[in-house]
Amino acid sequence: MNFVEELKWRGMLHDSTPGAEEALARGMNTGYIGFDPTARSLTIGNYVQLMVLTLWQQSGHQPIYLAGGATGRIGDPSGKDKERQLKSYEELDQNLVRQQQQARKFLNFDDGENKALMINNYDFYKSMNILDFLRDVGKNLTVNYMLSKDSVKNRLQSGLSFTEFSYQLLQAYDFLCLYRQYNCTFQMGGSDQWGNITSGTEFIRRNIPGSKAYALTAPLLTKADGKKFGKSEEGNIWLDPEMTSPYKFYQFWINADDADLTKYLKTFSLKSHEAIEALIAEEDPRIAKKELAAEMTIRIHSHEAYASVLDVSQILFNKKATADQLRSLSQETLSAISREIPNPQLLGDLIAGGISVVDLLTEGTHICSSKSEARRALKNNAISINKVKISDPDTLINIDDALYGKYLMIDNGKKNKYLVSMIES
Repeated sequence: MNFVEELKWRGMLHDSTPGAEEALARGMNTGYIGFDPTARSLTIGNYVQLMVLTLWQQSGHQPIYLAGGATGRIGDPSGKDKERQLKSYEELDQNLVRQQQQARKFLNFDDGENKALMINNYDFYKSMNILDFLRDVGKNLTVNYMLSKDSVKNRLQSGLSFTEFSYQLLQAYDFLCLYRQYNCTFQMGGSDQWGNITSGTEFIRRNIPGSKAYALTAPLLTKADGKKFGKSEEGNIWLDPEMTSPYKFYQFWINADDADLTKYLKTFSLKSHEAIEALIAEEDPRIAKKELAAEMTIRIHSHEAYASVLDVSQILFNKKATADQLRSLSQETLSAISREIPNPQLLGDLIAGGISVVDLLTEGTHICSSKSEARRALKNNAISINKVKISDPDTLINIDDALYGKYLMIDNGKKNKYLVSMIES
């Protein structure tokens, strides 16, 4: 595919420096994107850039995933209205390893002329002292040039430390090191990185006469309300299943605003243009959402995770779900359900010898606030345990009723669902 034309079709090209398209037309190029380990997982916002690298590799070019082992220690001021709180080196190193493991799932690092490279920019600096840095790096860009960048200008009123001011120099020097060592001629990133990236092209021009280096950026991912997906902010969609469960990940796409659907399909789907256009043309947007949710859940997590998500959805949303279907679920799927709905804890000793359903609903789990409320719910046929309706207040529930000896699913009406977990006293 033609990389630039592909980005244009997807709405993923924000800006590029002169000559970039011509350079790409001449053959394979090497290009990189940097990822600072400021969180222990990459996010959907980061994944936009992984999609850029994926399309870059599919277009026949060589991608470099640059892990910010050094720049993560400094903190990028771009898009921030206040100074970042620096993380410990130990936390950053742990984050970096986790993010690298995630990234290896999405690019081909194993074979082919354009196999991806995984590089840590800490290797560029670990043997450099402060005097070397000031002479070899700091001498190459003037303060006036650095002050002209939006990432700096936007912070001058609220305050910008020398630490974050120097970030621009480190990112520029990264590009020079990659240019020299790997003939890397392209740096890519989000549109908020334009100033840092073009500092890198200028840095290379000043250090290597006659050199050619290029910048290319993609627009930041935004939602229908205009808010962007932060890189490490609360409310993010994380690629780590422990931080955003596969079920919640799937539900994010299912519940996406209809106005975002075309953008999400073009940004994230690896289906053919024709298949994407066909989904966009569907009269019922739920069809396209289900397709995208399935594709993304399988790619980011696994086929097994997707199957589990469907099982969870079947139990939670299908009114006709049966006791047999519930009992057929794996213990891992039940554990996943316990993270998505209220999960009262019940002492195993209370149920070992049998407990009345009224006591279970009140003293055992506090699903009902009083015994009279529990009896009314039973009388109104609102209570089911493991998808079996219970109406007799004298019914005893014991450990044999628990799924895997550990879980009881209790429904109180159509909307109130609980998965009770047995715990040791």
